[in-house]
Amino acid sequence: MRVRPILILGIDVISENPKKFAVVSWFNGRLERKGEFTLYRLIRFIQSKRPDIIALDSVTELGDDLRKFLRALPSGTKLVQVTGRPGEQRSLQSLAKEHGIRTFDRFDPYEEAKLSALLASKGVGYEVLAFEDEVIIKVTRGRSHGKGGWSQDRYRKRVHNLVRDKVREIEEGLRRADIPFDLETEERDYGLARGEFRVYAAREELAGLIRPMRGGDVEVRIQPVERAELGFAPLRGEEAIRERRSIIVGIDPGITVGIAVIDLSGNIVALHSERNMPVGEVFRFISEIGHPLVVATDVSPAPGFVEKIARSFKANLFVPRESLRVQDKNELLRDLGVSVDDDHQRDALAAAYKAYLRLKPKLEHVDARLREAGLSKKADEVKALVIQGYNLGEAMQRVALRERSRAEEKPEEARRQGPDVEQYLRRIHELERRIGFLERENAELREIIKEQRKTIGRLERRIADYDEEVRRKVLRERELEAKVKRIEALEKQLHEAKAVIERLSRDLVQVKRMNVVEIRGSAVPLKVMNVLSWRELERLEREIGVKRGDVLFVVNPAGAGRAIAEELVEKGIRALITEKPLPESVRVVLREAHVPFFTGDELDVKRVDEFAVVERETLEKAIDELLARWEEEDKEEEAERLLRLVEEYRIERMKELRRRAEGESKHR
Repeated sequence: MRVRPILILGIDVISENPKKFAVVSWFNGRLERKGEFTLYRLIRFIQSKRPDIIALDSVTELGDDLRKFLRALPSGTKLVQVTGRPGEQRSLQSLAKEHGIRTFDRFDPYEEAKLSALLASKGVGYEVLAFEDEVIIKVTRGRSHGKGGWSQDRYRKRVHNLVRDKVREIEEGLRRADIPFDLETEERDYGLARGEFRVYAAREELAGLIRPMRGGDVEVRIQPVERAELGFAPLRGEEAIRERRSIIVGIDPGITVGIAVIDLSGNIVALHSERNMPVGEVFRFISEIGHPLVVATDVSPAPGFVEKIARSFKANLFVPRESLRVQDKNELLRDLGVSVDDDHQRDALAAAYKAYLRLKPKLEHVDARLREAGLSKKADEVKALVIQGYNLGEAMQRVALRERSRAEEKPEEARRQGPDVEQYLRRIHELERRIGFLERENAELREIIKEQRKTIGRLERRIADYDEEVRRKVLRERELEAKVKRIEALEKQLHEAKAVIERLSRDLVQVKRMNVVEIRGSAVPLKVMNVLSWRELERLEREIGVKRGDVLFVVNPAGAGRAIAEELVEKGIRALITEKPLPESVRVVLREAHVPFFTGDELDVKRVDEFAVVERETLEKAIDELLARWEEEDKEEEAERLLRLVEEYRIERMKELRRRAEGESKHR
């Protein structure tokens, strides 16, 4: 089988400000120095070459740019910290010595980059995990529908149908690939306005299955979910074995996830179950306990969720030949003599213990050989290597060599009085170079300051020469500003005066029209009021005047009362004409005062803007007829009143005569 060529880039920081990196490439055993790169050029270089691994001694060297750097990495490129997990790191030199790599100048960034690349090529280090094994897929419409019209409505419905079809296509693809997911949709026009998938798989697993789409009627966006905190997974199981407890993990996937952890001696370490537990939380829960060598399930074939966890830890996957029956699971728990909180913990524990039973004969053989060789203290580490695929002799040899290497490092580390002095020495070397650069820069800046001081002195003398001229200029500008403000105030007064003149001119024209009509005598001018109110009456008196014998025309008399009607009677108007009917209270006052009132339709009033007239003959005739009718009505009312008085007198007289007659009859 032909092995695919692997490209590894080793990087190390040369300087902080500006930040520059030394880059060395490793390609199938061949090392090549690539040169010095800024962060931007390094990202562009990585995106063009698409290496398998970017190796460095510590991710802290990327500082605040770490997240940006991780987002920019191409799919399939891993960022590896070769010195180990945070808090468990070792120096590059000690790792190189352990793996038989010669070292030279520890302060040369290119030498550090080369060591990182070589160690990564041997599977040393931890991959930096910035993203969960979850992906958000959003399906939405691609462009705006526009506004209005039947065509836009048809287009909108068509796009919503296309979104629905794309959501169904993705859903079917995920189900066929047996990839777990959740789906939220927003219905619109018997279709879908949007669909959002939360897929529990890494971005690489969706390659070739779902493709992003941009620019058309439908858009598909694929976004990996970032971890709140960075994770670290070993490049090879061997690297985690010597640092962390080796464990066997059983997992029961579903809405409620069950997790069981046992050690290599068959002891139960942890039991846990949780509803809606995401993949990232499962990974973190297990990582806090130890490094899983085996991830087990109780069903066959293995669920995709369990396979994903096993791949994440580079662990062996245990699948029973056939799914375990409930009876078998309960029997295993009785043998262990433990109780569980729910069925999910039971299933997970049964899977883990079944995997342990499968490995137990091999592990017991390892224990026996280690007791003979006097290496019982390193039993778990040797067992872990055997489970990883090493034969027993190789595993024992590796553990022995590692112990010898650590024993040689301890005196040196004691002399350093710290876990890793080399990084501080490298930092001192870098700071010394930085100090030299700053001293040169400081000397240059001092020369610049001298020149600037000379320039400032020359400019101060010129300012003194021009000071008087500037003062005079400022006084002129202030005087000009005062005059401009005065002109603005006068222009405002002029504008207001013009407005008053224009209004008075309109009033004068109206008065002249009314005088002309009066002089001609063929028509009677009407003084117009928009509403029958005190404010409108004051306006009419102010602009035209109201005198005895005037005829008023009111557009809308609604809301008027007795007081305003009595005021009109007192002013002695001859008649009141309205466009709409008068309120009853006003009608009563005018009727009692014998002031005629009509509607405009009754007299055929001619009105243009604020000017109204009525034919004199029509008005006089209407007034005479109304007054005559009122006089006749008054006479009839007076006659009725007299008849009522006579009738009341007659009735009272009869009552009086009856009382007298009754009194005389009693005396008799």
